[in-house]
Amino acid sequence: MPTALITGAAGGIGSAVAAALAPTHTLLLAGRPSARLDALAQRLGAPTWPLDLTDQESIESAAEPLAELDVLVHNAGVLYPGTVAESSADEWRASFEVNVTGAVALTLALLPALRAARGQVVFVNSGAGQKVSAGMASYSASKFALRAFADSLRADEPALRVTSIFPGRTDSEMQRDLVAYEGGAYDPAKFLRPETVGGLVAQAVNTPPDGAVHEVVIRPHG
Repeated sequence: MPTALITGAAGGIGSAVAAALAPTHTLLLAGRPSARLDALAQRLGAPTWPLDLTDQESIESAAEPLAELDVLVHNAGVLYPGTVAESSADEWRASFEVNVTGAVALTLALLPALRAARGQVVFVNSGAGQKVSAGMASYSASKFALRAFADSLRADEPALRVTSIFPGRTDSEMQRDLVAYEGGAYDPAKFLRPETVGGLVAQAVNTPPDGAVHEVVIRPHG
């Protein structure tokens, strides 16, 4: 089976992506070591893949064993809720380090393996990467930058298929933190299910080779 490496695999969307790809792909569950990542690995019968996107040595170590890679799913991300005035330069640096620079560094490290497989790179972006959202200043900026990187990769590496997924607000720990910042009551029924986003990633990945899905936009219904 083809191989797929998923970053941030322990999270809600990451684990849903892993479950959706498990029937068709050999999985590499990438992330910082955690009980949640170990539990997912046990449930899916897949290996964990230690990875810290803020550490170049960790990125190089993760990439080094892979001569070919069919699918790379960039799902890891951080969010520091806050308006421009409430934000700090450190939060902006941290947002870009994980959400943009880490994704760029990992893609570059894995580019030979992706080229060898004529593979696919999927970026789990955000609605905030298309339209700025109030109270999400550094996150929105980083997601706009991630979209630009995906578009550049698609233009510069025509042998690869490059897909950006733009989900609206999705039930997750990140969403709970954002709702707490907004002062609201958390109702998961108002948000997309992680499994819905994971299914869309799998559909894009499993598109027949004569086609390439460039962008997918989905929002909560109702």
